[in-house]
Amino acid sequence: MDKVKGFFVALGAGLAPVFEYFYGSGEAVVGIMVALVFFVVMDWISGVEAARKDNSYGSRYGLEGVIRTFFILLLPAGGHLLDVVLMLPGVIFGALAFGTLYHILQSMTANSIRAGWGEWLPLPILNWLIEWVKSELDKKIKRAESRKDGAAQ
Repeated sequence: MDKVKGFFVALGAGLAPVFEYFYGSGEAVVGIMVALVFFVVMDWISGVEAARKDNSYGSRYGLEGVIRTFFILLLPAGGHLLDVVLMLPGVIFGALAFGTLYHILQSMTANSIRAGWGEWLPLPILNWLIEWVKSELDKKIKRAESRKDGAAQ
């Protein structure tokens, strides 16, 4: 085994028990956490494109977003730890994980609409999505407008 493979094997062997301790074990847990990370990446991509499109990108806001995302991804871990303490079968973990996923999907959808990608959808679906993310979209537009002057932060 070469050194690179050995490094990743050792990294996985070290991180797997940490992941299992904080998030729990099982296919459903791994699935929801992979889905969360996947949609976070999509949210970041759509957010960067939306900020580029409306000229509101601020590096300070972007760096704060990374910290905010890691905080959000720790919410299901806290839910799992509470489930262990209260001897519940993943109830709090599930609620926090799906609540987090719901929030990330709303943010990603609002960013995608701000980026101009909504025009690729049929009008009834686009209208439904806009209604679903209306408050999130309004907040993002207002925040983008306030950052336009200080975009070079």
